[in-house]
Amino acid sequence: MIKYPCIIIEDEPLALEKTKDFVTKVPFLHLSATFDNALTGLAYLNNNKVDLLFLDINMDELSGIELLESSKINSQVIITTAYQEYALKGYELQITDYLLKPFTFNRFLQAVNKAQVNLVRHASEAQPDFIFVKTENRLEKIMIDEIVYIEGMRDYRRIHTIHKNVKIMTLQNFSEFEKMIPPNLICRVHKSYMVALNKIISIERSRIKIADQLIPISETYKEAFFELIN
Repeated sequence: MIKYPCIIIEDEPLALEKTKDFVTKVPFLHLSATFDNALTGLAYLNNNKVDLLFLDINMDELSGIELLESSKINSQVIITTAYQEYALKGYELQITDYLLKPFTFNRFLQAVNKAQVNLVRHASEAQPDFIFVKTENRLEKIMIDEIVYIEGMRDYRRIHTIHKNVKIMTLQNFSEFEKMIPPNLICRVHKSYMVALNKIISIERSRIKIADQLIPISETYKEAFFELIN
């Protein structure tokens, strides 16, 4: 089963604990992080792949509505709030659902099921064949099915392809690749590696054999990786 990474932005401790508890009961959700204010949550969204965002509205400094109005959020968004009057504004911003506090687990499950349907539909509609990667002073087109693995090398990422003499260097980071390529094609297995699932030869303990390399699987990515291949 694919697990969708999600985060919670909520400044009420009791409401945060309740939403966290509900998330842990849903097998297709993985809670990546929680935040008690919108600014730190937005910084995380800008640098990490998040499929689903649980977002409170009334927060200091930057409200949930202001966050949605000021930023391009690619995640499914479920609003969690005690204020019904923001519902129309939320739907104008194309949120997935609007949970009015206090909400039951059954109502929560309806909302996340709706998000899952949207995520599955979007994934099936948008399986890319290629990506463009910034390298030197040009954009290089790379066919996704030719990528074997991507390796981190300090500030650079090296893309290894089925063409042994073709290794592309780029400054683009792993978070950018995770946004460009669906994890069922190429997924993160280590802070320094992404691998093409259909190029894996074997898996032994915590190492992947791919091409002529042995690539480690770190604890951070192990659970999500094995969920994907199972």
